[in-house]
Amino acid sequence: MEENELIPVDNNNTVEYTDDNIRHLSDMEHVRTRPGMYIGRLGDGAHAEDGIYVLLKEVIDNSIDEFKMQAGKKIEITVEENLRVSVRDYGRGIPQGKLIEAVSMLNTGGKYDSKAFKKSVGLNGVGVKAVNALSSRFEVRSYRDGKVRIATFSKGNLLTDMTQDTEEDNGTYIFFEPDATLFVNYCFKPEFIETMLRNYTYLNTGLAIIYNGHRILSRNGLVDLLNDNMTATGLYPIIHLKGEDIEIAFTHTGQYGEEYYSFVNGQHTTQGGTHQSAFKEHIARTIKEFFNKNMDYTDIRNGLVAAIAVNVEEPIFESQTKTKLGSTNMAPGGMTVNKYVGDFIKLEVDNFLHKNADVAEVIQQKIQESEKERKAIAGVTKLARERAKKANLHNRKLRDCRIHLNDPKGKGMEEDSCIFITEGDSASGSITKSRDVNTQAVFSLRGKPLNSFGLTKKVVYENEEFNLLQAALNIEDGIEGLRYNKVIVATDADVDGMHIRLLLITFFLQFFPDLIKKGHVYILQTPLFRVRNKKKTIYCYSDEERVNAINELSPNPEITRFKGLGEISPDEFKHFIGKDMRLEQVTLRKTDAVKELLEFYMGKNTMERQNFIIDNLVIEEDLAS
Repeated sequence: MEENELIPVDNNNTVEYTDDNIRHLSDMEHVRTRPGMYIGRLGDGAHAEDGIYVLLKEVIDNSIDEFKMQAGKKIEITVEENLRVSVRDYGRGIPQGKLIEAVSMLNTGGKYDSKAFKKSVGLNGVGVKAVNALSSRFEVRSYRDGKVRIATFSKGNLLTDMTQDTEEDNGTYIFFEPDATLFVNYCFKPEFIETMLRNYTYLNTGLAIIYNGHRILSRNGLVDLLNDNMTATGLYPIIHLKGEDIEIAFTHTGQYGEEYYSFVNGQHTTQGGTHQSAFKEHIARTIKEFFNKNMDYTDIRNGLVAAIAVNVEEPIFESQTKTKLGSTNMAPGGMTVNKYVGDFIKLEVDNFLHKNADVAEVIQQKIQESEKERKAIAGVTKLARERAKKANLHNRKLRDCRIHLNDPKGKGMEEDSCIFITEGDSASGSITKSRDVNTQAVFSLRGKPLNSFGLTKKVVYENEEFNLLQAALNIEDGIEGLRYNKVIVATDADVDGMHIRLLLITFFLQFFPDLIKKGHVYILQTPLFRVRNKKKTIYCYSDEERVNAINELSPNPEITRFKGLGEISPDEFKHFIGKDMRLEQVTLRKTDAVKELLEFYMGKNTMERQNFIIDNLVIEEDLAS
């Protein structure tokens, strides 16, 4: 049936609408029926935003709130076989008389009382209840004054409830195992968990988190966060300023663009919000007013790496997953977030610069260098912008998705939106015909991109491919304008395809490193082989999978080696770019030594690389054998 074909209605078989159709769902049933309302998405744990990490965060948030209330300085977290989690804190323990309600009834909790939890992350009485409902096994223990009450659940249904004597210290223990019928083939990734836990310790100095026996703590707060995450060297020592409910840290680096880490009440707001916007505005304004010169804000912030953490009463987030702050007001006195952050920065940063003339001099020099480069390419930039506007992006280069077609600049990045960057008419044609037109866009490269290593940002505007790609992504003024949650490099799995991947990643690393750091860049994994007989077809992504498939489908199955994306028919391709498509996230860490890697692989040391290839050459066996 065609997409727009009308479905005939049989008037003789009208579905009746009676009292029997009206249902009331219990709290736990509602969570299980509409999990997206509570945890954002399900997923299998392959991505940091997947639901199993939201479940873990909801449990830990309660323990963090205890620490903030000066009850318990240690949290023990154990993850067994990357499938099951236990969290033990040494706070006050959930009041035992209301233990069952606290973990199974929505809109029930102590955080509505601002006297008990003044600046908590979880204020809506949902968190741990969602964990309970979405777990095949859930256990809670409350240790208080020599007694422990223990309750166990399955999918939100109470199984056992008992109280007994104990000699253990006060606190709360929660165990949960996510429901595998919802989180299909899930697996916790230790690197995602450790990043989450480190963020907790940066924001709660003095807190010790014991993760599978490994101790994680921070003594210098946001300074430690920047030192652990910066992939470029700071031009001056990190400036670290703290107030009662605000903490900031920042420095400039030699990299392009801006990089921010923002937090509200300990929650990592990965999509920013009112507090991050206020920081960006006021840090630039304060520095401009300090030097009393006509400086451009983009020059002031170019190369800036910063972190801001604020505590507010009753924060309002734009979604249940709390990744973007929507609050405009905060205590004390109903002061706006913008004014509160602005007043702090104006006073503290201005004072710091007056007291540290050497740092102020370095900042001024950095701003002058950024201004000089911006003015040098001003003419090129203007022409490039006009060219990008005139280019028929929606036809030749960019085949956009429906969520953006009626809104060229986008009203915000949709979580499910993605763009495939591919090379060649055949490959882009296959993807275009196979994609989900609602959320998936395609950008077609013409040949291999330029090697941008060592070049200035002028090349972004002079090179048509880079200029149009930047326009398609809407990242000229930073990744806050990014139109797609996932930027997917989709190239052939051969030498040329690998080279194109490397050239694109080099481009992003050079000019938009935050695009990678924030987890937006991926590599599409497509099958290398198709092994089939008359009854079954198996797509294989490695030689090992190919061998296993041959053994499974023996004797003499048909084996096809896909040499390029264009060889895969649209009917087949739709299986590889659907909800279960295989993506490899491109990551960037301080330990990656990016500068050295780029200099070796993308620099002018041709003979050195040639000798490296010769010394490490491996002759593969004939794939047909």
